[in-house]
Amino acid sequence: MLTEWQRRHCGSQVGNVNNTLIKVLPLVGLLVCSLSLLCVLWGFPVNFSSLEVLGGVLFLQILVAALWKYRECFFPLLILIFLWAGSDVPLRETWAFGRWFVLIGGAVVGFVAYLKHTHHHFGFFHLVALSAGLVALISAYQSMHPTVALLKAVSLLILFVYAASGARLAIIGREARFFSGLLIACEFLIYASAISYFIFHFAIFGNPNSLGVVTGVVVTPLMVWGVLATERVTERHRRCIGLALSLVLLFSSYSRAGILAAAGSSVLLGIALRRYRWLITGAAIATLFAVLVATVLAPRSDASSSVVDAFLYKGQRGHLLTSRKSIWDETTSVIRQHPWFGAGFGTNVASSDIFNESMFKSSSQATKEHGSSYLAILEGVGLLGVLPFYTLLFLVSANIARVFRRVRRTGDPLSPALPVAVVLLAGLVGGAFEDWIFGVGYYACVFFWSFAFVLADLVPAEASAPSPVIIGPWRNGFAAIPQADHAPVY
Repeated sequence: MLTEWQRRHCGSQVGNVNNTLIKVLPLVGLLVCSLSLLCVLWGFPVNFSSLEVLGGVLFLQILVAALWKYRECFFPLLILIFLWAGSDVPLRETWAFGRWFVLIGGAVVGFVAYLKHTHHHFGFFHLVALSAGLVALISAYQSMHPTVALLKAVSLLILFVYAASGARLAIIGREARFFSGLLIACEFLIYASAISYFIFHFAIFGNPNSLGVVTGVVVTPLMVWGVLATERVTERHRRCIGLALSLVLLFSSYSRAGILAAAGSSVLLGIALRRYRWLITGAAIATLFAVLVATVLAPRSDASSSVVDAFLYKGQRGHLLTSRKSIWDETTSVIRQHPWFGAGFGTNVASSDIFNESMFKSSSQATKEHGSSYLAILEGVGLLGVLPFYTLLFLVSANIARVFRRVRRTGDPLSPALPVAVVLLAGLVGGAFEDWIFGVGYYACVFFWSFAFVLADLVPAEASAPSPVIIGPWRNGFAAIPQADHAPVY
């Protein structure tokens, strides 16, 4: 029989051993991976002067470092890699190949780390997302290109797993620090893009519509919120300059979807916060920037067209949606041909030719433009399969409405759910004219669904929280915001 002292002494020794193992195991795993890599390189010599090989080694180093500091570093790294893969920059092909492994690693590590917390929970929103992923998997068998459709469906399911775990770990419980860093990242992206487009005349995002998505759906709404929520005068002035440059970039893209998304979210934000004078001033300044862009910075090839024609009609005569009508007609025609089960998630039914399908990059022969995310998913999964997708979008819309109603009642610009709702609202508006909401390979899709899953946590927490009380100290212009008593703590 052991005495009480012996039991306590043995228990403390076991606890110390367990803590030591927890600290040592990651180092042992890193050492084993390093030795395995050396063995592979010894058996299969590689040319380290190759840009692709050096990029791959750098990629592995950054990935290991981000996984080591998962909660703080992985989400920014994931968005950066997807943004890099979708931009016209060096090592683009390397990141386009490696982004899927990053997403898989983030989903696995995030899911395991999230389950370790006693306050983890999954609700109706997550169940609907799982149903949507399973429907996408089933619809792949209806596609003319089942391999491509299956990989796209698997990538969507993996994204949902990451958003339901890793993205929540990255934001919930550290909202003030996260959004302060996000605004700084937006400012950096604005200045880098302005230098690229206006000084070097290099379209870093390639397609002008991609520039419209970046600036209209993400950057401009966040900068508008940052200006309204910032307390310090110097911080607000700096962010006003960033917002002005963001508007110039947005208008220079001539992306009507991006402009409408930014305008809609900004107007509703001003109405919710009762900043009517700011709305009038902002509309006047935005109009001035639009005229400046159309006449000086980035004039259209048709110099005879007015400013209104340049932005609304893009120099094309006819209906306002002439450029979208033909694409919508083609999509609706496919929906009529395959109304119930769809043509396959994320693939094109028109092309049945045999071609070399890549596992990590979509082919223009297997995919096509739909002109709307809502029509694209309806064509892909059909009337029977679209229900969980539309339900998921409805739940996102309902959460956004609840946030704006609460902000309208309290007038609190520091609500952590407000910047999330602003970006999601802009995404829903822009997604009506661009088919990226369910395109996992696109960086805006990863950003959108990560925020959607986070908002599903923030809305119930704020609904049960007491009236907002702003407390110090300020961090980069934002105050700490009290959480609800029953909100999950990570």
